[in-house]
Amino acid sequence: MSNVILSIIGTAQDGGIPHPNCFCENCRLAMQDQDFKRLAASIAIIIPDEGAWHLIDATPDIKEQLRLLQLKYHLAGEMMRSIFLTHAHMGHLPGLLFLGKEAINTKSIPVYAGTQIKKLLLEQAPWKQLHNDENIVVREIHHKESVKLSKSLSIKPLLVPHRNEFSETFGYWIDGPTKSVLYIPDIDRWKDWNLDIVSLAKEADICLLDGTFYSPKDLEKIGRDLQDIPHPPITETMDLLQEVASKTKIIFTHLNHSNPVIHPDGASKKQIESRGFFIAEERQEICI
Repeated sequence: MSNVILSIIGTAQDGGIPHPNCFCENCRLAMQDQDFKRLAASIAIIIPDEGAWHLIDATPDIKEQLRLLQLKYHLAGEMMRSIFLTHAHMGHLPGLLFLGKEAINTKSIPVYAGTQIKKLLLEQAPWKQLHNDENIVVREIHHKESVKLSKSLSIKPLLVPHRNEFSETFGYWIDGPTKSVLYIPDIDRWKDWNLDIVSLAKEADICLLDGTFYSPKDLEKIGRDLQDIPHPPITETMDLLQEVASKTKIIFTHLNHSNPVIHPDGASKKQIESRGFFIAEERQEICI
């Protein structure tokens, strides 16, 4: 049985931390100390015995994420065997451009995407150039249809509701040799989903869930409205999954720069940990 590692290579909402044009406390902290910097949310799944790895989401920070991962896991020059996309928002798709002839010039990297993202990648510039130049091969995926990546690793897409201006949105159920992981970095509201998050969380060993905002108060600091950028607040998700947290490890990711849990010594982070939940950390790894 091959050892499989899930590496959390990004934990921030699309703009990263420090966020562009922001000088809030969290962003200033990240400017002053690189240890507090957070890259756009993404995970890599590594099979060390095969010298292979797979990526979920191609973020604007892919250049740095690629370098850090290849150095850490002795994969210098080894590109990902596949990329799975959650949706077409700016924190999850633009990194594909680094695969083109202006940069890496990859050869036929499989990109797994929903019907609408596939159409975008094949028909719209600049994405279609990646297909035309055979830098990528787009493979369509569907709700609950698993993709087997090795004898002991498979990924199953799950459609979730999330501001689908450009494409559908997927979360992923990842089955490794020893553990199952539910990865949902973006969703509007748990109550809008036609699947039950409580039941799914009970089935999983680990959940990596949307932690964009700690509470609606986060948005007051940045002059935004939760109705415009809906995400389930961490406080709400904890109330919903409190009983599950004693069995399933629940980790919050995709953190907005306004989120108080980012501060390492803050009361919000301590409150989360006291209730048995966790905040995703950059380059955190989990054996699955």
